[in-house]
Amino acid sequence: MKKSHLKSADLLPILHKDRKVTKLGFSFMWVGMCVVLAAFAIGGAGVMSLSLPMVILATVIGSLAIGFFISLIADIGIEHGLSFPVYMRAPFGTIGTHIPSVTRGITASMWFGINTYFGATAMNGILNILFSFDNWFVCFLIFAIVQLINTALGIKSIERFADMAAPIIILISLWMYSSLSDQAAAAGRDIWSWAESPVTGVAAFSAFLVVIFSNMGFWATLSADIPTISRFIKAPANEKNWFKRNKSSLIGNMIAMPLTQTFMIIIGAVAYIAVLNYDPVVALQKSAGGFFLAILLLMIVLAQWSTNTAANVVPAATIFSNVGGPKFPFWAGVITAGIVGTIVQPWTLFDVIIPILLFVGGILSAIVGILFADYYLIRKRRVNVPDLYENHGQFKYMGGINLAGFIAWIVGGGASFFVPNYGFLVGFFAGAGLYYVLAKYWWFKKYPQAEIEDPSDEKYLGISVGRDWVIDENAFETAIVEIPNNVDLY
Repeated sequence: MKKSHLKSADLLPILHKDRKVTKLGFSFMWVGMCVVLAAFAIGGAGVMSLSLPMVILATVIGSLAIGFFISLIADIGIEHGLSFPVYMRAPFGTIGTHIPSVTRGITASMWFGINTYFGATAMNGILNILFSFDNWFVCFLIFAIVQLINTALGIKSIERFADMAAPIIILISLWMYSSLSDQAAAAGRDIWSWAESPVTGVAAFSAFLVVIFSNMGFWATLSADIPTISRFIKAPANEKNWFKRNKSSLIGNMIAMPLTQTFMIIIGAVAYIAVLNYDPVVALQKSAGGFFLAILLLMIVLAQWSTNTAANVVPAATIFSNVGGPKFPFWAGVITAGIVGTIVQPWTLFDVIIPILLFVGGILSAIVGILFADYYLIRKRRVNVPDLYENHGQFKYMGGINLAGFIAWIVGGGASFFVPNYGFLVGFFAGAGLYYVLAKYWWFKKYPQAEIEDPSDEKYLGISVGRDWVIDENAFETAIVEIPNNVDLY
């Protein structure tokens, strides 16, 4: 008799009463998450060959598309209260889940380091203006520690910070746009028609697609592990209508994110039009100073804080906690994420890390496809949740590995590598299609799945039939042992 390694308290399904994030709170999280240097870079790169209206149109299309994919995968958390690494035990196995999950965890930690560095330089700028203090590394350590503490306090603490930060970010962003537009006009450039090297015909269409898929690829990582966040979103019980059950998620993913993402792309584009640099901080330093510059830098600090806690530290910490088991709680995962994000030294590897992270994002798009195929096409949203927490349950497969998932991931991820500009869709459809065929017609013939053999709503659905999945973390599972033939039983 031994306690299952899979039953960590921080990874158990979230009960209906414990889902505290409101639709406004989730939307405000998106406001902060979209204000990142990479978003500005997409806008700056876009106006090198396209006019700003075309960049905006491409961004809206890309943002709505990826928002839809995010909403699809988010239902795993909303319906069953499950986090990303726990559900990954279904398509990858109880042991196999660790390999793709840790890939995402390390990626999230690296993003944490980059955003912390970006925010630390802004913090250093504020302290320099106000107190003549100048030591960005001290700011980096302080900023990292504060963010990690905020995350370790839980999702409600993150939501409260987002509620406070989002209105400030919106107001300062509007001021940034106005100031940058004035700079562009002073330089004799019309922001709505200027392009550095305008292209037409096939070249223009190709550049348009690049902007679309850049926006989709940028959020590919979060679309994979969105259940880690969505499991905390309030949702109505006994609601079988998908759209009504996912209303709060849809408002955030399909309205708040596309609007904020598009506006940040515009700011990056206008910054490039104004001074040929997509970084708005660099652009505004040429015209702003003193108190106004300090306000601008405060927005950067708040935005990186909000982005890191929700989009990077929570997913990474949950994944590391899953690997560590019951003796490695969520707060230990938070510290691990902070350590990984620091030891990669983002201040010296910034130019190298960004391409690596975007490449990993393309690879992770195959995982999004696999999750979609497993959850919607094969299991049809029904999940034998208790067995996800059992070492010898149906998800043990072959030594804890689901080969169908790994083959589909390798092929889908490899396909996305050869077409990086369109990597998300290629990886998604390759991963989903191959996994569906392999799992349904091969793997699950060898390893039958209860919810597929008996697709009962009452047995295998969650909140939509009013069920809370309750897993006893202190329960033991029976080890299977062979009894020697020469032993008498009474």
